[in-house]
Amino acid sequence: MAAKPKLGQNFLRDPQAIQRIVAALGPIGSRTVVEIGPGKGAITELLAAQTKHLIAIELDRELAWTLQERFPPEKGFHVTVCRQDVLHFDFTAAQKVAGERLLIVGNLPYYITSPILLRLAENATSLDRAVVMVQREVADRVTARPGSRDYGLLSVTLQLYGSVEALFSLPPEAFVPPPEVHSTVFRWNFAPRFAELGIEEAPFIAFLKQSFAQKRKTLSNNLRAAGFAADKVAAAFATTNISPQIRAEALPVQDLAAIWRATIHD
Repeated sequence: MAAKPKLGQNFLRDPQAIQRIVAALGPIGSRTVVEIGPGKGAITELLAAQTKHLIAIELDRELAWTLQERFPPEKGFHVTVCRQDVLHFDFTAAQKVAGERLLIVGNLPYYITSPILLRLAENATSLDRAVVMVQREVADRVTARPGSRDYGLLSVTLQLYGSVEALFSLPPEAFVPPPEVHSTVFRWNFAPRFAELGIEEAPFIAFLKQSFAQKRKTLSNNLRAAGFAADKVAAAFATTNISPQIRAEALPVQDLAAIWRATIHD
């Protein structure tokens, strides 16, 4: 079955990489695993042999049908194939059926990587851990630290929902057809930090978007441009003892949270 470029299909064919991805999930014998974009089933095959229940979310009609034929319940497989867009998948309902938080795995389509990651973040309370493969450039942004070239809005937003770590990278020839870029597998352990940081989820996410709106502007200028009163912005920096000349890209999330608290509540 030929890949469909419009669906971002690049099928993993490296056996060692498949083993490493599944191993990175940890023990799965008693767990429910959700695989995003199983494609031709390279990772699915190994998961199906080990996990208590596998939910495979596949948008492509032909691939979904093939997976259903390959892993039928009458042959002892505990695999549920969901032919749908992962952005519409109900993680909360799946978590309730499983009776515990879900494990996530997948080779994410490059054209909707960020929306999928943000969708996982939205459902963080239903998720335990994710091991996913993305374009290397995206993984660099997701795992970036304050002050680095790649650190930005995506970094801070995803790291609010748990710790992230890059595991390994793969060259284009590890896939069929080969993409034009390298790929990186990273692990995401979900543990939302909102209570710890003393912030409210939706207002703080909106604040982050304002803070990173113009990369070359200082944080104080971005906040004033977003409509915050100049005196309130100045007071917030004075209260937190953070330089008003600093850019958002240089600040760890706890400092951004401190400025949000001072700006919103003082």
